[in-house]
Amino acid sequence: MAELEIRPFRESDQDAVVSLWVECGLVVPWNDPVKDINRKLTTQRELFLVGTIGSRLVASVMAGYDGHRGWINYLGVAPDCQQLGFGRRMMDEAEARLRELGCAKIQLQVRNTNPGAVGFYWTIGYSVDNVISMGKRLEED
Repeated sequence: MAELEIRPFRESDQDAVVSLWVECGLVVPWNDPVKDINRKLTTQRELFLVGTIGSRLVASVMAGYDGHRGWINYLGVAPDCQQLGFGRRMMDEAEARLRELGCAKIQLQVRNTNPGAVGFYWTIGYSVDNVISMGKRLEED
């Protein structure tokens, strides 16, 4: 298999990224993926990464840093490319970029209906924090 190339998201990637997210089960009715992409492109767009093999987009990760904590969203790897180390490579790159910004800790959220993702994050060094995740929607998608 060809080598995974990791690069920043380009607007021309949008349809492929949304398709990847749908294929990976990352899209839910209360989040519009196109709006999420457009929101990300307004801040730290260099932390929105995609992984490609040749011309095929097979992975994505959306990272951010608020000056206190880093965040990971929308890590996805095409199902037929999982178990090849691509998720770990995407996370390594996101972590390196966050570290360069001075980030000391990364947070992420995983739906409790996704035990495979929980297992993946455990294997790369993440653990469950003793916190309650809370949210408030300011805009309906």
